[in-house]
Amino acid sequence: MSRALRSGVLPVEKGPGVTSFQVVAHARRLLRAPKLGHGGTLDPEATGVLPLLVGEATKLMPYLADLEKEYVATVRLGVVTDTQDLSGAVLETRPVPPLDAAAVEGVLGRFVGEIEQVPPMYSALHHEGKRLYEIAREGGTVDRRARRVTVHAIALLSLSPPELTLRVRCGTGTYVRTLAADLGAAIGCGAALSGLVRTRVGPYDLRLAISWDDLRECRDGALLWARLLPSDSALQGRPAVTLDAAQARAFANGQSIAVAGEGDGVLRAYAPDGVLLGVGLRRGAVVKPERLLHADDPRPRVLPV
Repeated sequence: MSRALRSGVLPVEKGPGVTSFQVVAHARRLLRAPKLGHGGTLDPEATGVLPLLVGEATKLMPYLADLEKEYVATVRLGVVTDTQDLSGAVLETRPVPPLDAAAVEGVLGRFVGEIEQVPPMYSALHHEGKRLYEIAREGGTVDRRARRVTVHAIALLSLSPPELTLRVRCGTGTYVRTLAADLGAAIGCGAALSGLVRTRVGPYDLRLAISWDDLRECRDGALLWARLLPSDSALQGRPAVTLDAAQARAFANGQSIAVAGEGDGVLRAYAPDGVLLGVGLRRGAVVKPERLLHADDPRPRVLPV
């Protein structure tokens, strides 16, 4: 299969001081792929896993965005900024009260589970056709409604006041900057994020990602093509169904099909030879195509370990 038709996921490390878009642009020049996107923006100063979706895999971006994410966050206590991290203007400084691990962990427990967050003004959310950060940079502010997000776990890794380090496992839409600011408010001294590393997105672990230094110094796109993971790695945890030849033809043509069994929800649909045909939405015994992949790489389905 030609490179132009191949698809898959390339986990890379985003380096400090570059945008997610710049990483995508750099990889696109090397891969010369007609379609390439990323699975979740990181702030410029943040580092860590940035899954790149290549070719037909770009159609799976909504499902990749739903994967659980893990971060290591460094939080500076005693300071409040307008961006909720140390890149912003300092609005207030306060003394940090005496803290031990037990006291911090007691406060952290309030932020585990389904919680409400007010999105920060310095975010990429839209308001009347403009990004919130564009409004904030112009000195404006708008009312933001709190949103429900899920934090699966928070672990205190280190405590050296005025800084502490956390490992956070969370669902889609969670702002770690806001979590840091809310934690500081709960402790009573304010806080801002001073460092952030995304260590995992679903099955894509930072230890298996191409480092930013290696990506930046790479001159041969073939080395990156060799590191591509199958498209269905972006669908980790979704149930799968293997179709017979007649079902596969109908599904690939956008037709709903009848399948054995019951249940509702999104599933992976495979041809008899194991090629990923796309994503279907199951309602009982009927599966309706939701995303079709016309050029999937028919390599064995192997998830990273």
